Amino acid sequence: MICWVLGISFLLPLVWMVSTALKPPGLVFETPIRWIPENPRWYNYPQVFEKLPLFSRFFVNTFYVTLMGATGCVLSSLLVGFGLSRINWPGRNAVFGMLIATLMLPGVVTIIPLYIIFRYAQLVGTFYPLWIPAWFGYAFYIFLMRQYMMTLPRELDEAARMDGAANFRILWQIITPLCSPAIATIAIFAFLQHYNDFLGPLLYISANEMFTLQLGLLWFQGRFGNFWHLVMAASVMTIMPVLVLFFTAQKRFVQGIQLTGLAGR
Repeated sequence: MICWVLGISFLLPLVWMVSTALKPPGLVFETPIRWIPENPRWYNYPQVFEKLPLFSRFFVNTFYVTLMGATGCVLSSLLVGFGLSRINWPGRNAVFGMLIATLMLPGVVTIIPLYIIFRYAQLVGTFYPLWIPAWFGYAFYIFLMRQYMMTLPRELDEAARMDGAANFRILWQIITPLCSPAIATIAIFAFLQHYNDFLGPLLYISANEMFTLQLGLLWFQGRFGNFWHLVMAASVMTIMPVLVLFFTAQKRFVQGIQLTGLAGR
C-alpha cells in the first residue's frame, strides 16, 4: 500500500505537466485541479516553435552531443575494459584499483580543472567539451564492461590466438558481439547522462543557437515564464525521447543490469 502511495505521488507532477500542456492559459491554475482537460488544446505544441523557433535547433544540438558522447562511452569502455580483463600485464590490478578509486570523487571536483583545460585549448563555446571526455572513458562504465568481460571464458581468447588472431581482432570479432548486453546498458546510461546534462552546456555554451534542450528549456521558461501551458508543452516534448528509449529498450536494459551486476573473477 505504501509503495502504491509513493508511486502515485511521484507520478502526480508528471501527470500535471501533461495535463497543463493541453490547457488554455486561463485554466492552468484553476481550483480544483482538472486533471483531464475538457477541450485539449493541442495547438500549444506547435505554438512553442512559433514563440521560440530555435527550439527545433535545440533538439538537433542535443542529439548531436548525446550521440557523440554515447558512442565515446561505449568505445572507450570496450577498449579499456578489454585491456583490464583479457590482457595480463604488470600493474593491471593496481591501475584498476586507482580507476575504481576515482568513483569516490564527486563530479564537481573536476569542473574547474576541465574548464581550464578546455579554455587553454580554445574549445569553450563549442560542443567539444560536452562529449570529448566521454572518449577518454568514465570509470563507472569501464567497471561495468570489465566485470562483464571477466565472466566470459578465457578459452575463447586462447582459441582465437591459436588461429593467429591479435588482440584487436579478438576484441572486435569475438568479445564485442558477446558483450551486447553490457554495451546496451552503457549506451542507455550514457544517452541519459548526456541528454539530461545541464551543467555542461551552462558552463561551455553561450550562443543561443547552440543551446541544448535542458539549457534551452531554462531559457524558454525565462522568456515565457508567464505562459505555463507552453512551458509544460516544451517540457513534455523534452522528455519524450527519454520515455521512448525506456519503453523500447526496457527488456534489454533490465537484462544488461542483471548481467553486469555479476562479480568478475
